[in-house]
Amino acid sequence: MHEERAAETPAETPAETPAAAALAEAAAALRERLAALDRALRTRIVGQAEVVEQVVDALLAGGHVLLEGVPGLGKTLLVKTLAQATGLGFGRVQFTPDLMPGDITGSQVLDPQGGGLRFDPGPIFTNLLLADEINRATPRTQSALLEAMQERAVTVAGVSHPLPRPFFVLATQNPLEQEGTYPLPEAQLDRFFYKVLVPFPTEEELAEIALRTTGGEEPPVPRVLEAGDLLAAAELVRQVVVAPPVLQYAVRLVAATHPDRSPVEAVRRYARYGASPRGLQALVLGAKVRALRAGRWGVSFGDIEAVALPALRHRVAVNFEARAEGLGPEDLVRAVLAAVRPPERA
Repeated sequence: MHEERAAETPAETPAETPAAAALAEAAAALRERLAALDRALRTRIVGQAEVVEQVVDALLAGGHVLLEGVPGLGKTLLVKTLAQATGLGFGRVQFTPDLMPGDITGSQVLDPQGGGLRFDPGPIFTNLLLADEINRATPRTQSALLEAMQERAVTVAGVSHPLPRPFFVLATQNPLEQEGTYPLPEAQLDRFFYKVLVPFPTEEELAEIALRTTGGEEPPVPRVLEAGDLLAAAELVRQVVVAPPVLQYAVRLVAATHPDRSPVEAVRRYARYGASPRGLQALVLGAKVRALRAGRWGVSFGDIEAVALPALRHRVAVNFEARAEGLGPEDLVRAVLAAVRPPERA
């Protein structure tokens, strides 16, 4: 993990005013709830501490998550457990090549009583939508999620239907089995706040998984958060301050992912395109969540560095030469982090 660097300004906590005291109290309460949420998730999830933290951080920032890993690593279990622990409405869509857009968003159906057409909502009308194996659906069906992920609404027959709040998409994809899959378009990838890689468990974790899943019935997952808590947390996160030097560092990182302006030779040679402004937004908001978790009201350089991989790895595309040499987007993001350093503290 990168060394933590605190920004010169602002101070660790806001000035002592009634409003600041209320913010500090809300932040302390949020940290207690997050600790309870972690304990609740641990009743089902073994290991994967970084995965769990990144997924929760994305939800606190109001963003969607793309989970990538081979089958059987607990991606679906994590999403279902998160829904149970937060009391969020849960919906699941198994993406297949024959899935149609209306199967997700809903469609106009004949009302047998009224004689006219009425809107029949699809499974997307929930708080937490699990889009399982999203890369198995056709691009047309994948694009049905675009408006929902960005606008929190769907349009059917020219009528916009708002989705419940909060609304999150947690999508999964298998990086190995490519037969019968359709790569996600860049526009949709960019709408995911984080791309989280789910690693294979250690031997100790495998043993614990076997003990838990081959024994008696597991205890129920405690409900420790409500939908309103996540909405309030998203508002609180946005009040964390980013000092100008820290913001400029985040800007330099994003700019350095673009081959036409990067000071990094590997990016100039191997990148096809770099991160969008949404990448910068994810960097800053993700760093704000991390700072708030640590009890700080100012984002540090270390916070920016810590969230760079999940925020940027899916927003950088490599060219054919990179693929021939076995290099991927994450390699370029790491090269940018190594080359573009934050300014030294005065």
